[in-house]
Amino acid sequence: MSGGEVAGILVAVFWAILVSFLAVALARLAQTLKATTKLVADVTDQAVPLLAEASTAVRSAQTQIDRVDAIATDVQEVTSNASALSTTVASTFGGPLVKVAAFGYGVRRALGGRKDDAPAKEPRRTVIVGRTVPASRRDKRNLRGKRD
Repeated sequence: MSGGEVAGILVAVFWAILVSFLAVALARLAQTLKATTKLVADVTDQAVPLLAEASTAVRSAQTQIDRVDAIATDVQEVTSNASALSTTVASTFGGPLVKVAAFGYGVRRALGGRKDDAPAKEPRRTVIVGRTVPASRRDKRNLRGKRD
């Protein structure tokens, strides 16, 4: 065997080993692609019903939101009606009612405030800073603090 033939055999063996490694790698890649394809198919099978359920839930939520919106609109209308009614009642009965109450208070105070045998109370006096208290009142004040 000559040197060229030995080199040819070595190259052929090297290529055979290289092709073997590439074949193993391609076989594993094919298995990975099959597993990925199966996984995608399973996810698709499970995702379709989930999407259908989500769509149903969104429709139901939209229906409830529409109902709540209608209720909120009705409440707003009732609130504005109550406000208008309150304003009307206050303007219609408020002024005269206050006048009647004031008149009744005045009459009650005028008639029931004094009794025939009781003297009228003296009005309270305002204290003016810098003035002295008369002697007759000063004695009364001193007696108040010394009670025992």
